[in-house]
Amino acid sequence: MIVWLNGAFGAGKTAAARELVELLPDGNLFDPGLIGAGLRALLPRKRLDEVPDCQDLPAWRRLVVDTAAAVHGEVGGTLVVPMTLLRQEYRDEVFGGLAARRIPVRHVLLDVEETILRERAARRGEAPGDGGAGTAARGRCAEPVRRPPAHRRVPDWLRADAHTVDATLLTPRQTAEKVAEAIRAGRGACDIVQTPEPTAETVAAGVLLFDEADRVLLVDPTYKPGWEFPGGVVEPGEPPARAGLREVAEELGLRLDTALRLLVVDWEPPRPPGYGGLRLLFDGGRLTTTAARDLLLPGAELRGWRFATEREAAAMLPPVRMERLRWALRARERGVTLNLEAGTPVGA
Repeated sequence: MIVWLNGAFGAGKTAAARELVELLPDGNLFDPGLIGAGLRALLPRKRLDEVPDCQDLPAWRRLVVDTAAAVHGEVGGTLVVPMTLLRQEYRDEVFGGLAARRIPVRHVLLDVEETILRERAARRGEAPGDGGAGTAARGRCAEPVRRPPAHRRVPDWLRADAHTVDATLLTPRQTAEKVAEAIRAGRGACDIVQTPEPTAETVAAGVLLFDEADRVLLVDPTYKPGWEFPGGVVEPGEPPARAGLREVAEELGLRLDTALRLLVVDWEPPRPPGYGGLRLLFDGGRLTTTAARDLLLPGAELRGWRFATEREAAAMLPPVRMERLRWALRARERGVTLNLEAGTPVGA
């Protein structure tokens, strides 16, 4: 398994991690900051200048997952990973990727009072361009770099997602002992659906559901970044519309008794590491207020849902999904079915 030590910059994650590997059976340290250092050496300066942090590079997040899985397969046991992840979408992408590789994650937040964090930041100094010394700096990108304040507030989602250890008055050894005790008690387990990564092109069926104000229902997956439509991959030999109905029942506890109408067929081109394929969006009709109130989410797969206007959805969905939604809404208004390629209508 992987024990991910999260927390604000300056919370003592690396020092505690070094102690923790001595307390856990077959414990090994895995520092994602080294991947940031590698990308800083490999990528052109122009690309590095485009992002304030290596975590903002899709390559960093992908390599963290792939490298952690490779190291875990090589040494087994428990990997202890000290790395700040303050953006929920990055947590979803990294932890979801590890879950897809059948590697369980224990998520632990080291919480330290803000005054202590400020004192540590003052002692160590926060001069930009420190040459990559230290885990946090190795995770940054182009230099000189403006490092986030060590006392940056830990977001509420992180406190809810991870098991919290108050390390304000603890030494690194005492912190590690607290974490080891929590791990042995089964705390911090991330219950994420283990969705295997595709190995070829896929067909996926999504279902658009609307409220009485014609807002569309979106769901928030735990295993990948960004919001999504209810739906999923069509199984071999399964009709796409039936797959959409099945996914709605599994994800929302909702059994639709109306036939689905196809709105768009979108060919998604392969973009490594993705394989692309056909993406279908169906109209599932309107939900009553009572039906919406009774929706049930599988905690291992979805953490939330909400109805959104088209404008609100544009701020929630990744661009490729938003283009698909935009054309699906136009098709619904016109009573037609649209054929898309990479989000653009063809043959119309």
